[in-house]
Amino acid sequence: MSVIESAATRLDKALNRLEGAVESLFDRSGDPTLLRQELSAMVEDRARLAEQLDESLAREKELQALADEASEALGAAIAEVRAALGREGQK
Repeated sequence: MSVIESAATRLDKALNRLEGAVESLFDRSGDPTLLRQELSAMVEDRARLAEQLDESLAREKELQALADEASEALGAAIAEVRAALGREGQK
């Protein structure tokens, strides 16, 4: 038997095992139409969740920018108060 014939035989056996496994899976899983509907619903849910995640991440960035801005303003106010207190202490 040549190398090609041997490889073809192994491929044929592997395909037969795969077909058997797929048939067994379909037998255990039930109605393929129902499975397709469930898969479609899961894909839609995933898309919706991905969109919500993107929106949440964008909102998080906005909030972080606002927090940074507020922190800078607070830091500046603290510095002004300290400066004013320093001047008061010098009088």
